[in-house]
Amino acid sequence: MTDQRPDVFGGVDTHADTHHAAVVDPIGRHLGDAQFPTTSDGYRALLARLHSFGTVLAVGVEGTGSYGTQLARVLAAAGLQVFDINRPDRRMRRQLGKSDPIDAYAAAEAVASGRVGIVPKTHAGAAEGLRVLHNARTSAMKARTQAINQIRSLLVTAPDTLRSQLRGLAPAELISLCARLRPTPNLADPTAAAKFALRRLARRYQDLAGEISDYDVELTALAGQAAPTLLAVNGVGPETAARLLAAVGDNPERLRSEAAFAHLCGAAPLPASSGRRDRHRLNRGGNRSANAALYRIAVVRMQHDRRTRGYVARRTAQGLQKKDIIRCLKRYIAREVFRALTCTNITKTDFTQGA
Repeated sequence: MTDQRPDVFGGVDTHADTHHAAVVDPIGRHLGDAQFPTTSDGYRALLARLHSFGTVLAVGVEGTGSYGTQLARVLAAAGLQVFDINRPDRRMRRQLGKSDPIDAYAAAEAVASGRVGIVPKTHAGAAEGLRVLHNARTSAMKARTQAINQIRSLLVTAPDTLRSQLRGLAPAELISLCARLRPTPNLADPTAAAKFALRRLARRYQDLAGEISDYDVELTALAGQAAPTLLAVNGVGPETAARLLAAVGDNPERLRSEAAFAHLCGAAPLPASSGRRDRHRLNRGGNRSANAALYRIAVVRMQHDRRTRGYVARRTAQGLQKKDIIRCLKRYIAREVFRALTCTNITKTDFTQGA
């Protein structure tokens, strides 16, 4: 007669250098906890520790999109069911305090009780590549904007002989002229120092512009390879597709429905009813980058899509403001984008019916 191994649940509190893992049984009794380094050997030791208590049914991991990304990959590769755990609420922390073992046990208890059901992104495919490239592109865009703002700020206090030469120019011409400035070696002269700084800033701007162009080429190719059906949606370009794919991940099947996707993007209104008052309020949560992508699609369609312009005109006649109309459009667009992301047939959003 063989002994049957007991069922157990794991929880992990993640950090940059260490992970703290805990194990509970199905009724929440604490079985053990330990700390492991965030290395290959540490991940293997953590996995072995979980299995030493019994048959692991599921593991809750905090921060599967940051410190727990690699651990989630390792656990999923080992065939374990992984759930993403939000940090404990403030009320619980006031009652129990804060420590790595407490948070690890709280994660395990949340999985054992069935309170969590968020399947994390796999971070192991084209969507993850798009996320990395898009984040780097965004950083380069911000640095380029900062460079030209510094140029304009420097011109405010530059000597008049230099300022009159560069005043009123379009950005492209301003950058081109500043990049060709030839300062004298005497940087104690304010004019020479200003020319030196302007030339460096302008060349930095040009380098960043080239870097952004390289990112655009790679994003276009990778987005076309990863989600051709998404790029076929009206108003979706490579940069917008990268935002949406990064939000969904390489396993869009983890989203139960298009309503779940809309909630992920912050495009689903939240109920705020009480008594006889039935109302909804704006959802300010969700992935704000994906929400911005839906906004961009809505604006593009409002400018170039005949059917969307007709919808806007009809809703405006009903008394809705532009911002409210855009919110309605984002909810419709989220439905269409979800169909494209899950590789189902893309159908036209029905704007001809009343919203």
